[in-house]
Amino acid sequence: MRTTTSVGVVLIGLIWLTVCGYAEDARNVPGQSADGCPLTPPQTEGPYYPPKAQIDAQLDKDNDLTQVKGETGKAKGQVLYVIGQVRDSHCRPIKGAVVEIWQASEAGRYRHPRDTQNPAPLDPHFQYWGKYTTDQDGRYVFKTIKPGAYSIGSGTMRPSHIHFKVSHPEYPQLITQLYFVGDRFQDTDPILNDVPRQKWDRVIVPMEEPGSDYEPDAKIARFNVTLSSGKGDTKDN
Repeated sequence: MRTTTSVGVVLIGLIWLTVCGYAEDARNVPGQSADGCPLTPPQTEGPYYPPKAQIDAQLDKDNDLTQVKGETGKAKGQVLYVIGQVRDSHCRPIKGAVVEIWQASEAGRYRHPRDTQNPAPLDPHFQYWGKYTTDQDGRYVFKTIKPGAYSIGSGTMRPSHIHFKVSHPEYPQLITQLYFVGDRFQDTDPILNDVPRQKWDRVIVPMEEPGSDYEPDAKIARFNVTLSSGKGDTKDN
């Protein structure tokens, strides 16, 4: 049976068990080394974080962006499960972190008042923004679509990316962006190029095959987020 229901506690466990193979030990995660977990580089929030009034009016505030509450249609684009763990620089999982994502549609447009000059159509079946609170092992999961690239003027294209905002009362808030391996627009993207090249592997991930239990052509992207303690972390090297 293919996974088409909302992305909840049962599904996050299933994804981590069948795809990642390390759900039993949340400390055994990609990016971990004897020196700990290197910090995830911060990046700009950008102009398209949804206004508070827009979020408040949104019927869906969940982690499945591929379908809007009350609508029967599905979002256009390649289904993408984004999964990962929020942890500190000692690779300890952070329970109760609020992970927010927002992104463009497959056509490369945001549902935001500042993106009204974009000629690309809005997708009425796409949620555009969602959130999830990490479980006891620091894990999160989103079901979304791979966002499209879009022009920022002067012949420059922003590569496909997903914005992240991670908040927890005991850690400084982190805002960053996730990218995908093989995107030809990355070398000329001014925002990604603010991140030192030696840290690109912390924000650029491959899209993997999830197995036969998921939608045809669906992919999985694993993105672990390491927060600073704000107390002189030395893992940012």
